[in-house]
Amino acid sequence: MDLRVAAYAVIIDDDDRLLLAHWNEGRRAAWTMPGGGLEPGEDPEHAVRREVREETGYKVAIGQLLGIHSRVIPAGRRLTPGATEPLHTLRIVYRARVTGGRLRNEIDGSTDRAEWFPLREVPELQRVRLVDIALEMAGAI
Repeated sequence: MDLRVAAYAVIIDDDDRLLLAHWNEGRRAAWTMPGGGLEPGEDPEHAVRREVREETGYKVAIGQLLGIHSRVIPAGRRLTPGATEPLHTLRIVYRARVTGGRLRNEIDGSTDRAEWFPLREVPELQRVRLVDIALEMAGAI
C-alpha cells in the first residue's frame, strides 16, 4: 500500500470568505483546500505554509491543528496511471490566517487558480470532499 501525507489550511477572512484553490489533476476539475503533499522529512506546518504560498500567493501563519483525515483509495480508483496498490492518504488540516503576499494563480502546478468565496456559496461549488471535511473540522458548517 502506498502512503501520501499532506497538509491543508482552512483560511476564512473577516468577511466570512473561504480561500480555495482550483485543482486540475483529477478526473474532473474542482475546488479544494489550499495545501498539498509533504516533501520527505518536511514538517507539516512548513509544508502547508509552502503549499499555500505556491497555490495562492499568500504567506500564512499556522494556527490550531483542526484534525487528521484518513482515507484508503482502492488501486482501481487512483488517479496515478498503472497504480496497482491502494493509496492511504493522511490529510492534516490546520486553521491559518493570511499575513502577507497577494492573491495570484499557480503556474504549472496541480492547481491553476485561487479565489475567495463567501462561505454561504461553497455548497454550490464543484468541490472535492476535503472542502466539506475541513470546514466541518473548523466548525464552519
